[in-house]
Amino acid sequence: MARRDIIALGLGGLLGFAGTAHFVNPGFFDEIVPHALPGTPRQWTYVSGVAELACAAAVIRPSTRRMGGLAAALVFVAVFPANIQMAVDWRSRPVPEQLAAYGRLPLQIPLVLWALKVRRDARPVRSK
Repeated sequence: MARRDIIALGLGGLLGFAGTAHFVNPGFFDEIVPHALPGTPRQWTYVSGVAELACAAAVIRPSTRRMGGLAAALVFVAVFPANIQMAVDWRSRPVPEQLAAYGRLPLQIPLVLWALKVRRDARPVRSK
């Protein structure tokens, strides 16, 4: 297996795990949905979970990998406000929880870069 495939499968696995977590433990994600968004937090939790699962499927499949890498990068950017909401809301929690919340903020940068690398490294789809 080529290194680029391993990198893409790793991203797909991470996205699949994260997307599944939105349905297994939605309460955690409901809490960090930015308060200014319309609708209910649960709706946003499920929408973001579906988006992550769709990106996982697209990244894993070689024929959709380029599009999936871009979509994953956009999802990582789109969920960044939830990480900000978490950091703001967790200011009075115990220090380890605060560190976890603040640690999620810079984590988005390597995730976006990883997704863009998967896009860059994907083989172009040849038309038949």
